[in-house]
Amino acid sequence: MPTARQTDTHTITSKTLPDPHSSPPFPVGAATALLDAYRPGDRFLATPTRTLLAHDVRAQVPHGPEPVAERVAATLRRVRSEGAAAPLVVGALPFDPCAPAALVVPETVRTGPPLAADPLTVLPVGRPPTAGTWTIRPEPEPAVYGKSVASAVERMFKGEFSKVVLARTLELTGTGEPDLPGMLQRLARTDPKGYTFALPTAPARTLLGASPELLVSRNGDRLVSNPLAGSTPRSDDLAEDVRRAAALLDSAKDLHEHAVVVDAVHQALAPYCATIDVPARPSLIRTATMWHLSTTVTGTLARPEVSALEIACALHPTPAICGTPTDVARQVIDEYEPFGRGFYTGMVGWGDAEGNGEWVITLRCAEAEGHALRLYAGAGVVSASEPEAETTETAAKFRTFLNAVGADA
Repeated sequence: MPTARQTDTHTITSKTLPDPHSSPPFPVGAATALLDAYRPGDRFLATPTRTLLAHDVRAQVPHGPEPVAERVAATLRRVRSEGAAAPLVVGALPFDPCAPAALVVPETVRTGPPLAADPLTVLPVGRPPTAGTWTIRPEPEPAVYGKSVASAVERMFKGEFSKVVLARTLELTGTGEPDLPGMLQRLARTDPKGYTFALPTAPARTLLGASPELLVSRNGDRLVSNPLAGSTPRSDDLAEDVRRAAALLDSAKDLHEHAVVVDAVHQALAPYCATIDVPARPSLIRTATMWHLSTTVTGTLARPEVSALEIACALHPTPAICGTPTDVARQVIDEYEPFGRGFYTGMVGWGDAEGNGEWVITLRCAEAEGHALRLYAGAGVVSASEPEAETTETAAKFRTFLNAVGADA
């Protein structure tokens, strides 16, 4: 019998996926034990349905001209033919669909219940280093970002496009290599109901973060997508925090922005569904730093051979992370953003040989390499957007990661 600080090793299959609505078949501490066991080079992923910790690489999904879902399926078939009973693919895909992904079949995968079901997540974690240990360089500068927002709004009034998501970055440089396990601990324990991840994307480079947004999940014939669009920063004052949440639910600008995203998700999901349900109005979800308008779209899969990753690729990029029309928005992003997005606003998740999986939009994230961290945050720009408000929104989104590393910006 495992103790509270140990965990069994389980293999995920379509028949053993933990049901978050039933009593978990794991001991107390099983999820936090996996969090505690993470070391750089591992692949960690915590979702509202499970916690995964993967070690070593059995097979790399190759880069190539074929769709990534086909390359993943072929890799899983090959690994299964070599004797693996229930192989998983784990990793990340970049914003640019033509760029190489970071997807592997791990040698071993340890699984546990969701972090939110583990009462030990409330235990305190060590404080991050003090703010003085970081040198912070914004790219672009906030004033330059605001000018880009204003320019994009002007072009919208001319009819060039209707929305674009513009991002900015912060480059943090420390006196030593960042404490990745400590950062992951703070991200996971701050929001155990979200999607927390840490995984290598290149030699000596790690992608880690805590995303609030599920692109798509598949469990058997059940599909779920949870698009978010329309946001406002939270307040430390309870009355002001409630006022901001209520105002977001009543904001014509944000409700319109959200409706455009939900409609795009609906249209992309519909060809894969025998039935689909889209709530008429959004609800609210919160993270430690933001309120978001949220709609949970559910469907019944029409064709069992279609994997969660194939559907995720059909959905990506949504207007919530790119804009609309998509092709024009991509061009505008290339014009205004003085950096490559890399894996930011790509996807991170897992999938199995039966087509089940969870794929999350890579938000509230950073890439760590050497002594440096590059943080990303973006805001949806529409014709009613104001440069100051969008700059403030990105600053609030940076707080998720800045709090985890003990930095001020």
